Amino acid sequence: MAKLTSLHTVRRSLPGASHQTLWLRYRAPYHWPSTLAFLAARCIPGVETCRDGTYSRSVVAAGRHAVVHATPSGNQYLRIRLEGVPARALPGLVARLRRVFDLDAEPAQINAGLAHDPLMACLLQQRPGLRVPQGWDAGEQAMRTVLGQQISVAGAMTLAGRLVQRHGETLRLVVPGLSHVFPTLPVLAAAQFENMGMPRARAATLGTLASALLAQPGLLRRGQPLDALLRDLCRLKGIGPWSASYLALRQAGAADALPLGDVALAKALRRLEGDQANLAERALAWRPWRAYAAQHLWASLGPDGTARR
Repeated sequence: MAKLTSLHTVRRSLPGASHQTLWLRYRAPYHWPSTLAFLAARCIPGVETCRDGTYSRSVVAAGRHAVVHATPSGNQYLRIRLEGVPARALPGLVARLRRVFDLDAEPAQINAGLAHDPLMACLLQQRPGLRVPQGWDAGEQAMRTVLGQQISVAGAMTLAGRLVQRHGETLRLVVPGLSHVFPTLPVLAAAQFENMGMPRARAATLGTLASALLAQPGLLRRGQPLDALLRDLCRLKGIGPWSASYLALRQAGAADALPLGDVALAKALRRLEGDQANLAERALAWRPWRAYAAQHLWASLGPDGTARR
């Protein structure tokens, strides 16, 4: 997608200050209730909170522990308050935040691609400017995806909290609700995941995927051909079509990725169009924006529904 031609970021802080505030610009509309509900349902205990319209999380920035607080502000800006972020880490952090919140999306282009379908036209009206939230980084999103295989959102977040307590570092800042930073890829690749309350095969997949990402840092890079990405992911033991498509959608930013085997997507479509509705057939009309179509279907089930991670 094309970048904004006007100013992306306005910074307000004192030089050298440990607290900084940024305003990240985006193209309106943006359906913030859906994004905040999505994040709130998927907060990893100790790493993230979502309270009173503000999403907060611990991060590692230029080797230092830090905290990000994100709050929608006005019609075209996301307000970011930073704690403990060194100046040299700002460009990379801003780029990551823009990706996580899908701030560079072009609603007019997405609408033009989906609105010709009657179902999508209705959903677009209900949630104008709906975005596809992205994972914070490849390692974290990979763990979320595997932990979420065939269980509820709440169950997956419980497992993620156990993983963080066992393998994450204690946060060096004192921030209510935050206690740890998410484990790094080297730690995850060497970790043991037994006795966490999941099948042994799923525990093995966590290690397999962490090791693959460590060996191939670009495995989930943005902009690569979707078919090639799905093929490479499905070669990994324990990663099937659903997990591969979900990682493509949620981490690689593939706008046309759609996990066809997702039970929540099928449930949402049946609720909206009847029991005979076929997701694979209907999805042909949503290309090349099937990831956004999927997000609309998940959102139609409610803040968490039975949607995937």
